[in-house]
Amino acid sequence: MKPPRSTALTERQQAVLDFLREHQVAHGLPPTLSELATAFEIQINAARKHLQALAEKQAIELLPGKARGLRLLSTGSARRPAKASAANPEPLWLPLVGRVAAGAPILSEGHIEGRFALDPTLFRPKPDFLLRVEGDSMIEAGIFDGDLIAVRRSPEALNGQIVVARLEGEITVKRLHTLPGRLQLLPANAAYAPIEVPLDANDFAIEGLYVGSIRRG
Repeated sequence: MKPPRSTALTERQQAVLDFLREHQVAHGLPPTLSELATAFEIQINAARKHLQALAEKQAIELLPGKARGLRLLSTGSARRPAKASAANPEPLWLPLVGRVAAGAPILSEGHIEGRFALDPTLFRPKPDFLLRVEGDSMIEAGIFDGDLIAVRRSPEALNGQIVVARLEGEITVKRLHTLPGRLQLLPANAAYAPIEVPLDANDFAIEGLYVGSIRRG
């Protein structure tokens, strides 16, 4: 009888697996074979063999017939602990929301561009989704065009908090300022004026609270 196949990864296989994870986090998608081959300066066939070896060791699952046909498995490398710990917590998978159509729920499937695996200790409180920022109205708060911001779903916010709000069917990121009889959505850029919101406005709602951002290169 043959001995059981070892699930321990070689140093090269671990490096490939780390690259797959980093690419997934950075882009919300696994790399193609070509991208993997380019990153390690190897031939396509060699890249394919690395993926096959990782699949045999249950670090990934191969999905035939797809350009990015692999899925990372949480139970993968034998070098990883079997259970999450304070030092190695399970990743937090968050949906990335792109452009939101007027009047549509922010987490509609049609708006989700992908899912990112993030270190759950990065943000407090724990966010529920990522939102792609469009525009430069919050640059003085360190939020730039193209950034991904982490958002905690909440219909309420305190004065001074940065919120994701829906106004006249559009989604905006601004700092909430409460005044007698009205609200203001304050930009963090002197080139923009505050947005006035009556307390009885029917077309205004707070979708969530800003809890941090990710700068994409």
